[in-house]
Amino acid sequence: MKNYLSLLVFVLLLFLPNASHSQEVKEKGKFFKALYQDFLQYGTVYAAGDARNSYQTSRQDFFVERPAEGDLYGIPRVIDVTEYYEFDYRIGFGIRKLARFNYERKPRNWYDGTEQQLAFTAPSSALAGLEYQFHIEKERLRGEEFNNHRVFVKHTGKYHIVKAESREVGSINLNYKSAEARLRLPIGKKFSISAGAIYRTHERAYGYNPIEIWLNETEQFFDQDGNPFLDENGNPLEFPSNPWYSLGYEYGYQDVYYTETSVNPQTGEEIERSDWYWIDEDGNRVADSDLEFRNTVFRDLINTYNNEQWDLISEFGEIAPIVGFDFYHYKSKFWLHAYANYILPNHKYITGDEDFSYLNRNNWGKGGLKLDSEPEQWEDYNLGINLGWKLSKNFGVFIEGEYGKFWDSELYQSSIGLNYSFK
Repeated sequence: MKNYLSLLVFVLLLFLPNASHSQEVKEKGKFFKALYQDFLQYGTVYAAGDARNSYQTSRQDFFVERPAEGDLYGIPRVIDVTEYYEFDYRIGFGIRKLARFNYERKPRNWYDGTEQQLAFTAPSSALAGLEYQFHIEKERLRGEEFNNHRVFVKHTGKYHIVKAESREVGSINLNYKSAEARLRLPIGKKFSISAGAIYRTHERAYGYNPIEIWLNETEQFFDQDGNPFLDENGNPLEFPSNPWYSLGYEYGYQDVYYTETSVNPQTGEEIERSDWYWIDEDGNRVADSDLEFRNTVFRDLINTYNNEQWDLISEFGEIAPIVGFDFYHYKSKFWLHAYANYILPNHKYITGDEDFSYLNRNNWGKGGLKLDSEPEQWEDYNLGINLGWKLSKNFGVFIEGEYGKFWDSELYQSSIGLNYSFK
């Protein structure tokens, strides 16, 4: 994170034209004035937050506990085990300088860091020059606390677009970084196309399921002459190297063999039963049979194991070509803003283990990475439109929407409005 912030600061300083390229400006003592004009002028420093009621279930949950003296058949204690959360809150600090398109309106009389503007997604910006947002916040949601941030720097010129971003939203497990540089070609006053390269990161190892691979590892056994044991069809027998129950051993659980005899009350016949009960590392009994252990504790161990294995995989970083366009027309009675970004299927990973990358998302099987599998390229894109048409003094139609596909995720939002104002 520190290295990436350093990169953003470097990009930021790179586009302080009056403050960096002119020794004459320094000599005249106008460096700080130029810095103010390029960086701070029309920017806003803000601190904001909110507090709200936490989530509450519609019904309470209760647990019946054995009496303190241990009598199983005594009057039990009923305990309220409903999960109650402290109030939710969010507090953030930041500085921003983002231009709004003519049809965009300031949502409130102040900024709090949650604003979503097209400067983040549209290739070109409403105004040429430097834009940025540096935002950090702390959030509590349903009792969990998250540290979020958004660092965004963009410079739009007549013939170039340079952008870098780092964003983390803990409540939805979003954490990524990106940087891009494009050449921009204006065609008339309303239309432009751009092309360049984009660097992006992702943390997820798509298609890789550690528990499936672990459970499906096999081995063979051989007789004294070194021949493998065969099945009824003459094929070598394969046995699981990691039986499902051995996962319990990995996390400190132990199984204990037992037998019990019961009497059928209708026939008087004795019934003998044998099974395995399970205890945790403290000796507490957690399941009375293998089946119960598999249906309860084992299900949680699967997720624990997978998460631990995924955490061992480092973050991925890939670079790819990107193209885009903008069309922007604005009049007070009609406006149309359409844009698109297309990341071409020519991705090259420069950080992370490529075996676990998105290129091999469909190449994992029960035995691991398939032999002789070919990496699969892919295409990502997003496009948006914002249209407003005031058909008369009283009546107007408004349409806006955006759709994006990135890796396995689809992101979309849309809205339509009909307004009639009485005069």
